[in-house]
Amino acid sequence: MSKWYESDKCRGIIISSRVRLARNLKKYNFHNKLTDDDAQKMINDVKNSILDSRTVFGEQFRYVPVNTLSGNEKFAMVERHVISPELMKSTKPCGVLVKDDESISIMLNEEDHIRIQAISAGDNIDEAFDLADKIDNLIEESVEYAFSEKYGYLTSCPTNVGTGLRASYMMHLPELERTGQIRNVIQTISKFGITVRGIYGEGSDAMGSVYQVSNQVTLGQSEREIIDNLKKVAAIIVQREQELQKRVYEASKEDVEDKLWRSYGLLKHARKMQGKEAMQLISNLMEGESMGAAEMPKCSQSLIQLMINIQPASMQINAGRDMTPDERDKYRAEYIRKMLE
Repeated sequence: MSKWYESDKCRGIIISSRVRLARNLKKYNFHNKLTDDDAQKMINDVKNSILDSRTVFGEQFRYVPVNTLSGNEKFAMVERHVISPELMKSTKPCGVLVKDDESISIMLNEEDHIRIQAISAGDNIDEAFDLADKIDNLIEESVEYAFSEKYGYLTSCPTNVGTGLRASYMMHLPELERTGQIRNVIQTISKFGITVRGIYGEGSDAMGSVYQVSNQVTLGQSEREIIDNLKKVAAIIVQREQELQKRVYEASKEDVEDKLWRSYGLLKHARKMQGKEAMQLISNLMEGESMGAAEMPKCSQSLIQLMINIQPASMQINAGRDMTPDERDKYRAEYIRKMLE
């Protein structure tokens, strides 16, 4: 089964669209007051609502008890955007239900009892919302959510009260970053209740010029209003990035193509490659692809997939062993050489 990040739809400024719904069960205390015994009972309630379902979804999910995983296994799931860094660090009983193509993951006992996450490749936020909404309805057939007629869905953090919805785009913004205009973008869109975070969300840094653009407000707006507002803001960001890329390409086509092929040369022939350098060089290839460069180096997988697969934990899982930083740099360079044609 192909993963969402293997799709050709990831080749563009908008890499992916994501919708996340925060929910809590009425009969249990919130996360910070939840006993380990009740945490396990809550997991079983939600797990059974999916795995025992007579719908097609029940056959497409597997349950992973996150507490039992090794450090590399947990971190690799973060690198693939299956779970959040918060769930990885949890000391309570916790787990995740994962769809076979990793487009849907249901995190259990993160900050809230349930975090439903749906990811669609490329610019397709409506599809992501539709998937998350279907899973939400399926779970609610078996359990009762903590809900207030006045405030909406009740959550551990007040910023999620209301719809409990966070919608986001993963975006590749190299020219906005290079020119420093990304700072102006962040300041401007904050007025519309939209924020910009790093590649793994809140508290993370951007790597390879990849950012997450998401809503901040969940209370007082409907799901549709939140998504439509995000769409409008994202369209403006995409337009600005495209304008900058077009201007750069038209003004200095040879310089752009020189940077593209120099990046390819280093990636194709280096014997050691640190993660930060590799991400920047792959980002250069992604920008060339987005600009529509006439000649593009060939890669046997999508460039965002390549970015994911060269992260530390994913490499060590793939290699079947722990590695020192120096060994990782050698393995990363070898892996990239194999993927580039």
